[in-house]
Amino acid sequence: MVDDFRSRGGSPWGSPPGGGGNGSGRRGPTPPNIDEIIKNLQDKINKFLPGGASKGGKPIIFGISILLVIYALSGLYRVLPDEQGVVLRFGKFVSTTQPGLNYHIPFPIESVITPKVTKVNRIDIGFRSERDSGFSSGVVADVPEESLMLTGDENIVNIDFSVFWVIKDAGKFLFKIQDPEGTVKAAAETAMREVIAKSNIQPILTEGRSLIEQETETIIQQILDEYQSGIQVTQVQTQKADPPDQVIDAFRDVQAARADMERSKNEAEAYANDVIPRARGEAAKILQAAEAYKKEVVAKAEGEASRFLSIFNEYRKAKEVTQERMYLETMEKVLADIDKVIIDKDSGSGVVPYLPLPELKKKTN
Repeated sequence: MVDDFRSRGGSPWGSPPGGGGNGSGRRGPTPPNIDEIIKNLQDKINKFLPGGASKGGKPIIFGISILLVIYALSGLYRVLPDEQGVVLRFGKFVSTTQPGLNYHIPFPIESVITPKVTKVNRIDIGFRSERDSGFSSGVVADVPEESLMLTGDENIVNIDFSVFWVIKDAGKFLFKIQDPEGTVKAAAETAMREVIAKSNIQPILTEGRSLIEQETETIIQQILDEYQSGIQVTQVQTQKADPPDQVIDAFRDVQAARADMERSKNEAEAYANDVIPRARGEAAKILQAAEAYKKEVVAKAEGEASRFLSIFNEYRKAKEVTQERMYLETMEKVLADIDKVIIDKDSGSGVVPYLPLPELKKKTN
């Protein structure tokens, strides 16, 4: 601006010395020309716009470069550990990304959705509950059209259960199925009816619940995988399994009678398990005693026969000696337990011919 004034021979603060710029012959500052100032400002602004002077091209390129860098960096995004990134290109699903720092083509070409994939979702079938926090719930209503099912032995059971699931593939979850919760509920009810239709009522009400839950979970997962739902079933939990309310009293009576039958059967089996082994032990004892007696009699007979043969052989060698020995042995056995008194009839005077052997033996003892 100062150069423009000087090129016209003037001064930015008024007329030059020695000149009468105001026509009165006085020296002093003259006011600036407003039109000239506005025109100069417009010229300087036009230099930074397209089509301006060549020396204004570098600032334009630098500004455009900064804008491009900012636009490119806007494609950076972070996926949290409990999320999964879903990349959309012009609104169409392209791919999924894992937790961490990722990049996509900036808006409006691509955009990203980051749904929570670690949250455990729950669907109740056969009843409706109000959950305050976590998985704690209070049953508020029963839904018979969902809970009443026909068993394999043509009985009706009232079963309530819950299905827990998480998102396995966020892309399929968002774009392959329209109503995820409704799909899981329909698949769960279908799977449970299929399993109940193949089972008898007794295992359903007692010890067979865990097996039913496992089979139901497997069938639900197969159905959801066929739909490409991107859902992973984590657990099927049975809340209640009872007969219908109209016959529950009669069913309980039947259960009590069956329990009494089982108790009596167990008592009978316990008694049989006690008596039968004892009888078998007594029989084995009698057989062993008989076998021992048999061996004793046979051994004794064989010994007597051997003794007789040995005596007979000795008798043939020396008959008189053998007869005398046999007589003495026999008399020894016969007279062993008899009280004996010896009287000598040939004793002389002064000698008592009486010898009481048993009395002498008693005194000696």
